[in-house]
Amino acid sequence: MDEIEVLVIGAGAAGLMAAGTSAELGKNTVVLERNERPARKVMITGKGRCNVTNNCNQINELVSNVPTNGRFLYGAFSRFMPSDTIDFFESRGVPLKCERGNRVFPVSDKAADIVDALKAFAFEKAGFIRGRAVRLLTDGEKVTGVLTDDGRVIKATKVIVCTGGMSYPATGSTGDGYELARGVGHTFIDPKPSLVPLECHEGFCSDLMGLSLRNVRVKVTDSKNENKEVYSEFGEMLFTHFGVSGPVILSASAHLRDMEKGRYIIHIDLKPALNEKQLDERIRRDFLEFSNKNFINSLNSLLPKKLVPVVVKLSKIPMNTKVNQVTAEQRLSLVKLLKDFQVTVTDFRPVEEAIVTSGGVETGEVNPSTMESKIINGLYFAGEVLNVDAYTGGFNLQIAFSTGALAGVSAAK
Repeated sequence: MDEIEVLVIGAGAAGLMAAGTSAELGKNTVVLERNERPARKVMITGKGRCNVTNNCNQINELVSNVPTNGRFLYGAFSRFMPSDTIDFFESRGVPLKCERGNRVFPVSDKAADIVDALKAFAFEKAGFIRGRAVRLLTDGEKVTGVLTDDGRVIKATKVIVCTGGMSYPATGSTGDGYELARGVGHTFIDPKPSLVPLECHEGFCSDLMGLSLRNVRVKVTDSKNENKEVYSEFGEMLFTHFGVSGPVILSASAHLRDMEKGRYIIHIDLKPALNEKQLDERIRRDFLEFSNKNFINSLNSLLPKKLVPVVVKLSKIPMNTKVNQVTAEQRLSLVKLLKDFQVTVTDFRPVEEAIVTSGGVETGEVNPSTMESKIINGLYFAGEVLNVDAYTGGFNLQIAFSTGALAGVSAAK
């Protein structure tokens, strides 16, 4: 094999972008990947549809959607914006579409199309080695290669670490990059889950398991900080056996810091299209129609069937009360319950269930203009291995593409 000029560790979104960029610039580039199939995590993003980027092209807006070290990414974003991501895939035969919240998906709704385009870009000119790096090799000042778990020494002039975080370990993200970085003197922030389902205190969540609520408004307040609102969004959520999940919940989780049991309260507006007065009028019409029925049988046209017994119990209106005997006070209490259905968060789900990891290689030890290590010459980092994480909506993949492209260009110089 010819001398490897650029060795990329990890064939995820950042790694494939870095490898393709470096190889396109004429460098002998090789990707070292532990899995037989590259980009396994990309295949499952967006429920298999792949939310490839967010179509916002104001750099300040991009940075504002990265709660952890967003300013570090100014250089990477300015060199490779969402518009560049869109052009990249469409020029390679993957037409894209923009949906609510500027989320960009392939028209086919198939993540495989995104993966195929990335693989074609990377491996048109870059090589591929199957293996797992366990240690970076240096001469004390600059990188010289890597040692693999089967004892192989792979020499390289430049190395780009794109190993991901610790989320979805079945895809290969098991924190390898943290150990590689630490082995050459880098510090890293302990990984925590971000964009992750939430465990909840209320027992009724397991009763509601599988219930998906569309078009609800979710607000999260911090009981430790005068019930300050920390997040609010309109969209879809899901009840599970342990608590809650779904798009708006995953987004909310990225706003929850220093988790403590009972600190954060989720407020769900089950009928956001109606104000309290309008909702009361709607309930009164239903009660008029079902005036001789028991209360528990009067809500089926208003709520999903699975939710009815839970709402009835929380309303404290006896289930067998005749509708025409429900008092105005009880009815208004029901209205308030439907407009502010509360769930108490007890914890994040494990980091292995997170879409992305918060934590990673300390950005203060990486040059934001090149993605090169400030500690070891010729060593670069890109993607989720860095201590940067964003909200949902395509921002995390954009980080991977932007940092991967910048690392690839820099390593090729």
